[in-house]
Amino acid sequence: MTQGLATEAASTGTKATVLVLASTYPRWKDDHEPGFVHELCRRLTQRFHVIAVVPDAPDADPSGFLDGVEVVRYRYAPRRLQTLVNDGGIAANLRRSVWKWVLVPGFVLMQYVSARRLMSRRNVAVIHAHWLISPGVVARLLCSPGVPYIVTSHGGDLFGFRGSMFASIKRWVASRAAAMSVVSAAMSEEAHRLALPVARIETIPMGVDVARFGADETVARSTSELLFVGRLVPKKGLNYLLDAMPAIIERRPDVTLRIVGFGPESDALRRQAIQLGLAHKIVFAGAVAQTELPRFYGSAALFVAPFVRDVSGDQEGLPIALMEAVSMGCSFVVGDVAGLDDLLGDAAAAYRVDARDPVALASAVLGAMADPEAAKAAATAAAKVARDYVDWTIIARRYADLLASCMHGART
Repeated sequence: MTQGLATEAASTGTKATVLVLASTYPRWKDDHEPGFVHELCRRLTQRFHVIAVVPDAPDADPSGFLDGVEVVRYRYAPRRLQTLVNDGGIAANLRRSVWKWVLVPGFVLMQYVSARRLMSRRNVAVIHAHWLISPGVVARLLCSPGVPYIVTSHGGDLFGFRGSMFASIKRWVASRAAAMSVVSAAMSEEAHRLALPVARIETIPMGVDVARFGADETVARSTSELLFVGRLVPKKGLNYLLDAMPAIIERRPDVTLRIVGFGPESDALRRQAIQLGLAHKIVFAGAVAQTELPRFYGSAALFVAPFVRDVSGDQEGLPIALMEAVSMGCSFVVGDVAGLDDLLGDAAAAYRVDARDPVALASAVLGAMADPEAAKAAATAAAKVARDYVDWTIIARRYADLLASCMHGART
């Protein structure tokens, strides 16, 4: 971070202050962790002074300014143990390492304490919590008649965390929210199914930088490379793609699979690849900086995202990697989970499959590779939707308008 907190007064000016609460946030510039919350914050600085209260992590930058966003990092455990969030997300880390549940109380409490302390010194106009659990809980505790909050659900917090206790927490968080946003129409339906008592629900996805992730027809695509990009967690369904690979390679011996991403399932997936005799056909590229992703999307023959609903009920909302691949005109085969219609529409029906069925998944991949022109036509149609639906310029404006509307409502 290039500026200290002493520059805050100069940077704030007359802009209203938005306090952002999030659990996943870049630890440093160009971190490989998902950066969509920061990207939204960065774009909101055109209209607001944005302060993000986010968890600290081993080796994370100190508190300060990052791309115009004031970032306040709070400690919730001895620094080397602050591992609840990164490399897979909270839900996946809790399932994999049960001991990490002991970190949860401090994680929630210290975000509340840090935000409360900050609000005592700053004139916060509105709170924006990303995820119902647990930043939404903190926002609910912090709100007052003059400081409303909105909560954005990204998928796992709404579809996952099942059971009556978590349902009650979600309703409690929603009950005082000035508005709630979700990233897909299917999530709006889920919110209504759960009877979340929120005054206003908006469907606003996260965005894609369509200038960076734009189709480049001058780059030659591979005819044989499959590409997966994302966290290595159960809901991504990557183990099912590995199960389908022998059948794919039997028909197309030239096919290879490149896996870009990291997460708690990495070791298990590597073992699975070896057991299937696929080690020479699969490249585990690991974590890659966001700036490097366009070259992978731009050169792959097919983007394969075998999304599933995992055993906890967790599933995708509207995945960033899919939006990026589609924006670049990359042909795709995806798991048939709720939430993708907003981006893919009916034209992509032939390329959506029950990813838990390796025969069906292999057939869909082989079909797309056998008729690349048809797959390209579906990708082109989806890319047109993406340019209008997930362009960050449009998305940031919609979120800014929603925040301003809630601020105005609190004053009237």
